[in-house]
Amino acid sequence: MSWRKEQRRAERGYHHGNLKEALLQAALGLIAEKGAAGFTFADAARMAGVSAAAPYRHFRDRDELLSSIAQRGFEQFEQRLTAAWDDGRPDTVTAFERVGKAYLAFAREEPAFYNAMFESGVPVDANPALQAASERAFNIIRAAAERLAALTPPGTARPPAMMMALHIWSMAHGVASLFSRGDAARRKLPMSPDELLEAEVLIYLRGLGFPTDRRPVGKGAEPPPVPPEAPSGSGVPPGGTPSGPWGKPK
Repeated sequence: MSWRKEQRRAERGYHHGNLKEALLQAALGLIAEKGAAGFTFADAARMAGVSAAAPYRHFRDRDELLSSIAQRGFEQFEQRLTAAWDDGRPDTVTAFERVGKAYLAFAREEPAFYNAMFESGVPVDANPALQAASERAFNIIRAAAERLAALTPPGTARPPAMMMALHIWSMAHGVASLFSRGDAARRKLPMSPDELLEAEVLIYLRGLGFPTDRRPVGKGAEPPPVPPEAPSGSGVPPGGTPSGPWGKPK
């Protein structure tokens, strides 16, 4: 009798025509409650109100279910980052700051997706659709890094955009995972995560030789102005910047 009851529940799930979505939502709820490693395939089926065998009609196994959730998360993540970047308007630095804030906001507001995307242990390259979605999201950060690299001051070696993108992604991900996540594992900070990330990126950019003034001067003038010639005997090369931790010439 119990098997027949389970079968009838599964049939009701199929009859409403949205079992796959019901399983995805059930798994998202379990991830939010227990983490990506804290539930089984059967738990997701039970949460969706179907038999333990029903999910196999849509997913090969639990990893494929998690992979689908991660893919959807990256798709939403890409939309958030794209809207924040807005093709670098009104200027590169302002748009870049919005991207950082959007990264942290996604981790805070969508902890289940974030967990499935980065903490589930599902290999991204095992699913072409998941890999493509994750690369599209990363490409927003890379595009921002390319614009930032284009603002390298005269006389300073231009850093590789890919290197900058990976460094900035690592910083944003570290702050998001430690201090801006939306679950109980979030650490406390004496400042907001947004402020921490902004300070961290600013120090990083200064270390690469970018000027202290992060805003472009004049309408449409993205690149920073060429610094004035230093007084004779100052030890600063022509067209260079003063030595020190933020402005040592390359």
